[in-house]
Amino acid sequence: MASAAPALGAPQARSPAAWLGDYLTEMWAVGGAELTKLRHDPNEIFTRAIQPALWLILFGEVMAQVRGLSTGGRYLDFLAPGILAQSVLFAAIFYGIGVIWERDLGVLHRYMVSPAPRSALVLGKAISSAVRGLAQAVVVYILAAVLGVALSYNPLHILGVIVMIALGSGLFSTFSLIVACLVKTRERFMGVGQVLTMPVFFASNAIYPIEIMPPWLQAVSRANPLSYEVDALRALMLTGQESRFGIGLDALVLVVVFAAMVAIATRLYPRLTQ
Repeated sequence: MASAAPALGAPQARSPAAWLGDYLTEMWAVGGAELTKLRHDPNEIFTRAIQPALWLILFGEVMAQVRGLSTGGRYLDFLAPGILAQSVLFAAIFYGIGVIWERDLGVLHRYMVSPAPRSALVLGKAISSAVRGLAQAVVVYILAAVLGVALSYNPLHILGVIVMIALGSGLFSTFSLIVACLVKTRERFMGVGQVLTMPVFFASNAIYPIEIMPPWLQAVSRANPLSYEVDALRALMLTGQESRFGIGLDALVLVVVFAAMVAIATRLYPRLTQ
């Protein structure tokens, strides 16, 4: 007996491979749109390079003269990975304001009526932020090399740096997206972003070792994802350095926090259009 033909117009179940292919395509469409903006305005990368240059040249040289600041080596070497993480943080933490602009221009509404899963939209934003972070990393690497920082050029170490920057940038840009979903206006977002950025940066091991912090700040630093990104970058960027927490733990913390941020942002993303 012949099997019944499927009803005309009935939805056809997609195979897992087809679903994954569509998901990746939708995710890349969002990320690619952001990268097109960067390609059309490359000056943004160079303007953002000014801040890490000032930190490395001015702050690094001044703090290197502080006798009580023991980093186990040259202070500029200690500082460079922290400034790399800082430049990625500062770019990513204000990423959400672009989403508010998209809502005001009507672009976000077109995203929301598309069949793309909300998580694909969030991950697409994270991908574009990660590429921006990697572009800034190239600038910081060049500055560090010019200043004589003891960089490691081991290909595996460089690959590890790329992974850590992508994770950190994706994490903080997704956190920024969550803030944008909650505050919904550019003015409020800028205020909240400025309040959050400096505590996250200074309550980490980016510019001084955790050991010299007071006990309460040490606890905060250990709960700060930026500390784990900086810890991994120091071990991977510099020659003869080791991770304080372990690179495996550093990566695990960033992945877990990033996954949690994506889950929260996926639920909140539709609120921007309400």
